[in-house]
Amino acid sequence: MPRRTVSSGPFRVGRSRTGLGLFATEPIKKGTFILEYWGKRIPSKKADELDTKYLFEINSRWTIDGSNRKNIARYINHSCRPNAEAHIVKGIIKIRALKTIKPGDEIAYNYGRGYFDTFIKPLGCKCLACGGKKRRKRS
Repeated sequence: MPRRTVSSGPFRVGRSRTGLGLFATEPIKKGTFILEYWGKRIPSKKADELDTKYLFEINSRWTIDGSNRKNIARYINHSCRPNAEAHIVKGIIKIRALKTIKPGDEIAYNYGRGYFDTFIKPLGCKCLACGGKKRRKRS
């Protein structure tokens, strides 16, 4: 199960255009560790059978089921132009800032092509980058 829980940090869970999201409450400098995405480690073959969107594949053999609500990182949404990124270090998923994130900005990373094609593309991407494109087309 989880190595550690994150009860506080420079962020808060709040309403976003896609439901709930994670927002900065203070400046987060580029390269700064934000938090860990954690949960139960399960075999990737078994993960394909689960009905949850909170799966994070570590490698072809192991996947993290981050559906536990105490896993604050599960609230980080997808963005086609992210301000954060996930790094896998010795089986631990670490989220860090790609650029300085201002207070009030939503923290987001790119979920990857597989997740995007399976879950996001069929419904249409609602990230700020893609939402902005749709608004410009209508004008």
